[in-house]
Amino acid sequence: MGVRKAAITAVGHYAPDKILTNADLEKMIDTNDEWIRTRTGIRERRIMENGASSDMAVKAIENLLSRRNMSASEIEVIIVATVTPDMFFPATACLVQQKIGATKAWGFDLSAACSGFLFALTTGAKLVESGTYSKVLVVGTDKMSSIVDYTDRNTCILFGDAAGAVLLEPGTEDGYGIIDSKFYVDGSGGRYLCMTGGGSLNPPSHETVDKKMHYIYQDGKNVYKLAVKGMADVSVEIMDRNGLKGEDVAWLVPHQANLRIIDATAERMGIRREQVMINIEKYGNTTAATIPLCLSEWWECGKLKKGQNIVLAAFGAGYTWGATYVKWSLVNPQKP
Repeated sequence: MGVRKAAITAVGHYAPDKILTNADLEKMIDTNDEWIRTRTGIRERRIMENGASSDMAVKAIENLLSRRNMSASEIEVIIVATVTPDMFFPATACLVQQKIGATKAWGFDLSAACSGFLFALTTGAKLVESGTYSKVLVVGTDKMSSIVDYTDRNTCILFGDAAGAVLLEPGTEDGYGIIDSKFYVDGSGGRYLCMTGGGSLNPPSHETVDKKMHYIYQDGKNVYKLAVKGMADVSVEIMDRNGLKGEDVAWLVPHQANLRIIDATAERMGIRREQVMINIEKYGNTTAATIPLCLSEWWECGKLKKGQNIVLAAFGAGYTWGATYVKWSLVNPQKP
């Protein structure tokens, strides 16, 4: 064996039952189905009516544990990527730990917006690679409906609620697992995609509520321009660093923010649409949940196969962006 690598050994996901369609939004704001679909690729999104981000995380983890046939008491670390924590503190990871009964685990939250899951995945992988931990749970969960202004047609059409989770354990075969990652941040872009109210800079007050500072603000044109370049550039960079060509990549697993951004990234990588995981039409942008949600759905239906090269890529508020190269090691689920 070479250097100890972390491998994804289980996946799980959860999406709420309530569906908010483009037709529903037509009744709420000045928009229409065709306008939304042609510009974003979204047809509907899921909404968590009762509960919080931790509750969706728990559902995704329960799905994962059932598939892995293991107890929560075996988990050693819980990393929760989210920008919609249940509350500022305690960390959502602490709430999740208690709710699932992970009595031997410690954990923390990680905030990197739409890049959060990738940042958390690499953080968890390093804990495994160090030899200190052998079962690290990485969760992406966001109740975006809790911070969306449903009178703002520029943002409310984009976001939905969901959670996804993966389990990291030491790889048992050389060359498999989390192989490489490359990440960037550019704080100068923070003003273009942010929520300005509620923190220490602008504590909650009548003024911050009246000014709608507790909702997402997005300068769509600026974000789109930088996201297209950032996600495509870093995806190509991770391929070049690892000697991968378009034909070597089985799947691009992109953050599901906008179908045009996804298509532009695939084109730069030299891969076909058939090599791209896309479920944005069903869920919209679920922020930290988009990538693990894709992984879990594609594994569930048998499309993810052992030995495949996959590239995960994201761009989010911060600005934050990055890509991760994974040699998939989890075998297909057994078919009945």
